[in-house]
Amino acid sequence: MTVRMDNVGIVVEDLGAAIEFFRALGLELEGRAMVEGEWAGRVTGLGDQSVEIAMMRTPDGQGRLELSRFLAPDVIADHRTAPVNALGYLRVMFAVDDIDATLARLAPLGAELVSAEVVRYEDAYRLCYLRGPEGILVGLAQAVG
Repeated sequence: MTVRMDNVGIVVEDLGAAIEFFRALGLELEGRAMVEGEWAGRVTGLGDQSVEIAMMRTPDGQGRLELSRFLAPDVIADHRTAPVNALGYLRVMFAVDDIDATLARLAPLGAELVSAEVVRYEDAYRLCYLRGPEGILVGLAQAVG
């Protein structure tokens, strides 16, 4: 049996700002589309829905991130400010070549470190969590050495 991750989905209010943020991180916009109709509601269990999506991909083509903005039905819950020990999905982690340069690119777009510092894990990684647009929790990892 073969299994591979296709994508991770994040629901946002401002699709343009989310696209800009993940572009600055280094992802590429694969495409934008509307997802609506009876078939889509059967998949999600939401019934009649209208969703604008943007598919982002990592430069190596191996990872994809689907950003969704629901037009209908209304969003009913908000987990963006949940702490990192909340149940459910936690964050999306990206491996980067230069964590400091990445943080410098993302800061003008509102990215803020969750902690006051980038932490070193043994002699393997430099790591941090940050809040991106709308409080989206993103992890960055830079291999050391």
